[in-house]
Amino acid sequence: MTVSFPDLDMLIEEVEVRRVDRLSPTFVRFELGCPAFAELGNADTAFFDQRIKLVFPHEDGPVPSFEGADESWWDSWLKRPVEERGHMRTYTVRDVVGSGEDTRMVIDIVLHDDHGDGQAGPGSAWASRAEVGDRLVAMAPRRGYAYGGIEFAPGAAGRVMLVGDETALPAIAGILRDMPSDAVGAALVEVPLAEDVQELSGPAGVEVVWLPRDGAPLGSLVHPAAVERLGASPAPVVIGDDEVDPDLWETPAFSSSGEEVQAESAHIDDLYVWIAGESKVVTGLRRVLVKDLGLERRQVAFMGYWRVGVSMAS
Repeated sequence: MTVSFPDLDMLIEEVEVRRVDRLSPTFVRFELGCPAFAELGNADTAFFDQRIKLVFPHEDGPVPSFEGADESWWDSWLKRPVEERGHMRTYTVRDVVGSGEDTRMVIDIVLHDDHGDGQAGPGSAWASRAEVGDRLVAMAPRRGYAYGGIEFAPGAAGRVMLVGDETALPAIAGILRDMPSDAVGAALVEVPLAEDVQELSGPAGVEVVWLPRDGAPLGSLVHPAAVERLGASPAPVVIGDDEVDPDLWETPAFSSSGEEVQAESAHIDDLYVWIAGESKVVTGLRRVLVKDLGLERRQVAFMGYWRVGVSMAS
């Protein structure tokens, strides 16, 4: 049974797994569908790094119900026991395929240890066993309504640099797909294994650089590769646990640390840098770009998608 809420300004839908592809040891791709996805869309014609929410059933429990959902759905959901409400996590739309009621949202999920103690988080655990026909809940933009969730905003930048780890790969892939064909720059992607390298489509002028760790420490490849390209020393930057903002999210339009944000982004003459991934790695890059190289906040977006040893909230 499909549960739909046509009166809300976003889609809250019970969706079905229509296809599962194990892309590599680290990535599983899902096509999620429901009739209401005929209205899937955003204010822009492109998805770029569009974020959405998925609500996974708790262990072997039922699909969480949002029956009667209205504008207060968030408070109502939080008040329910976890066995009923399940686990909400944020993902990036990897692609959208099909049309009409056969529209499917493509999501790539990373199989990794969210807790650092040998136990995968709810998203990874679900992805490792999910099959065609399984159901969960998706929250996504409804065409014609403001939803947010897109951070890629290069303005008039002449060059773009995208930097991320495996969790940022779906967003980087979406940005590359939707960028103007004459865009110039580079995308640096650190992944756990050489087998995780994927074929990506994008502008001919944007170089894609794959950095498989193959046992090397997280961030040890992408940090020097990024800062050296920008003219800084590739020497490691030591970041203490107390220096990492647990809600790290710094863009020209929002600051998790409370920094002053301009009402409108100023004209960018040359470079725009988009960085996402593990929060400590992102913090190290932020220190170099902002403090050492002096990039203005209007030129950069720093986003902590996850944190080693921490089960991220919704």
